[in-house]
Amino acid sequence: MTSIHLANLGKTFGSFTALRNMNLEIADGEFVALLGPSGCGKSTTMNMISGMIEPSEGEILFGERDMRGVPMSRRGVGFVFQNYAIFTHMTVYENLAYGLCATGVGKAERERRVNDMAEFLHLTALLKKPAAGLSVNILQRLAIGRSAIMEPAIFLLDEPLSNVDAAFRAVMRTELKHLQREFRQTMVYVTHDQLEAMTMADRIAVMDHGKLLQVGTPIDVYNNPSNVFVAGFLGSPGMNLIKGRSVASGEAMCIDLGEAGLSAPLPGALFRGLPEGKAVVYGFRPEHCELTDDDGLRLPVNFVERIGARTILHMGQGGHSIKGVFDNRVPVRQGDIVTLAIDPSNIRLFDADTGAAIVETH
Repeated sequence: MTSIHLANLGKTFGSFTALRNMNLEIADGEFVALLGPSGCGKSTTMNMISGMIEPSEGEILFGERDMRGVPMSRRGVGFVFQNYAIFTHMTVYENLAYGLCATGVGKAERERRVNDMAEFLHLTALLKKPAAGLSVNILQRLAIGRSAIMEPAIFLLDEPLSNVDAAFRAVMRTELKHLQREFRQTMVYVTHDQLEAMTMADRIAVMDHGKLLQVGTPIDVYNNPSNVFVAGFLGSPGMNLIKGRSVASGEAMCIDLGEAGLSAPLPGALFRGLPEGKAVVYGFRPEHCELTDDDGLRLPVNFVERIGARTILHMGQGGHSIKGVFDNRVPVRQGDIVTLAIDPSNIRLFDADTGAAIVETH
């Protein structure tokens, strides 16, 4: 296993800055997902780790070894892309064994590793089959096995599940996590799919517009987003974000949600030191509210989305949408007026000007 150290990493292509000032530590044997929308710099970061492209600035260390000028072939890195890299004229066995043959691994060891990998990835029954006749799902599984069988210290995967169907994607999320644990590899996984990142990774690194915005465990980043972008990007639906201003209410504070024609109290002594009139974004997750007959946010229901075990209520007024997630038995219809009680411990505030999270002020 090998740790990865990225320090002040940057990459420009002509006048375009693809990545700027990225700092990230990835521990031995850790599974880290680089998560963000298309064009955020995540694949550029992975390509620099692999040695496919050189950074414009900063450094990359594997353990204590400086990778500047070290070619991809000498980095001990395995790579799987979105589009599978398979020799279609070869059998499954020959594809798995190819790298082992090329590096001089003996026949007995080669047989053992091919059979072990085939069993692990449920390919044993297909070992004699030509790759050309296999489905896209199986070919991508084979591509992963073909790279993993070389036992690289670092395993890089760039959106490897994008081209497979939804059912197979769910299976492979479990298998990839199991693979990483079994072979104890340091794994970096690029994806725009938050479900992949949050279900597999030990930590996620959220990126946007060439910047690393937040790093942490999936649950920490989900519960405590560092800014408005992270809050809205994570979650399905994402966090409700409503612009407003802080106003005094006795000894406490509340938020005048002028954009939605509403007001909402802040919990207890939290944010007591918030300046009156400060422009903020008031945030709460759709699952952190409940319907009540008491005081709360009164909202019209604009649309009811029933999805199996859960129901998503689309509510709002003043041009702003607020979503709530409930179980599928909630007795609400489009056009109803409901009152929402928001769990105070899960309210998050963000600076309206910078987008940064506002920590508790007392």
